[in-house]
Amino acid sequence: MNVEEMVVSFLHILAHHTKNRIVKRQIARSGETISRQFHAVLKAVLRLHPLLLKKPEPIPEDCTDSRWKWFKGCLGALDGTHIKVNVKQVDKPRYRSRKGDIVTNVLGVCTPNMEFIYVLPGWEGSTADGRVLRDAISRRNGLKIPQGHYYLCDAGYTNGKGFLAPYRGQRYHLNEWRQGQQPRTPKEYFNMKHSQARNCIERCFGILKARWAIIREKSFYPVKTQCRIISACCLLHNFIRTEMDYDPMEDSIGEDCSAQPSTVDDEEGFIRHCEPSDVWNEFRDKLANDMFNSWRVGISG
Repeated sequence: MNVEEMVVSFLHILAHHTKNRIVKRQIARSGETISRQFHAVLKAVLRLHPLLLKKPEPIPEDCTDSRWKWFKGCLGALDGTHIKVNVKQVDKPRYRSRKGDIVTNVLGVCTPNMEFIYVLPGWEGSTADGRVLRDAISRRNGLKIPQGHYYLCDAGYTNGKGFLAPYRGQRYHLNEWRQGQQPRTPKEYFNMKHSQARNCIERCFGILKARWAIIREKSFYPVKTQCRIISACCLLHNFIRTEMDYDPMEDSIGEDCSAQPSTVDDEEGFIRHCEPSDVWNEFRDKLANDMFNSWRVGISG
């Protein structure tokens, strides 16, 4: 097989979740050849992670984007998603989610433009999102969050230094604001704006799964290989979004729905723990009040 054939068959398998025995009939190659070349291309794609993972850039002071202008210094958004995997019978209880599916809990971190900054697949489906995040920030080559910056996350995570979560017990999801209802309190307004901005990671996952059928369905690859495939799909997602001015996959999902691979010598400049913080709660309260008051002035003026 030449390089073009290898890449085409690799992308075909990812996009359509096609088994080797089907592909070998389509391109008249042996199953062993297809399997060997699939893993060769997979390995090559993963080696491109320093180039394809996006380096985070904080929201600037002069931002005019209505979704992000209040979140100065924010680097993007993060969340977990479940992807079905194939594991041994003895391991199934650990990988079983609350819905009963056998999945891996994948942490994804993206920019406001829906490009992946960091991806961590492999954790069992029974693992809480917060546990996966703590692992990611404790790794030497894991998720790096410079002091003074933060990511938006949902209420399943701790509201603490480096991670800005919404208020619990308040309306939050976008569909709750689409019946003409207006926020009545600073907390509700904050949650609405937070949801509008953080929605980028939900849409990022939506586009990823819409494009690559191999991560929409139960895989026939071993879990270790499937986790490598998940990472490769995220890298290819970034490549496509960099090369294309418009991604047609965005229309298919609607509105709802590791950039730091190198070794870091100075660990003091990064947030290494995810813990509740009174100071961070006060920061959120002040931000919510400022946002709400500015909005009230705008609608009254």
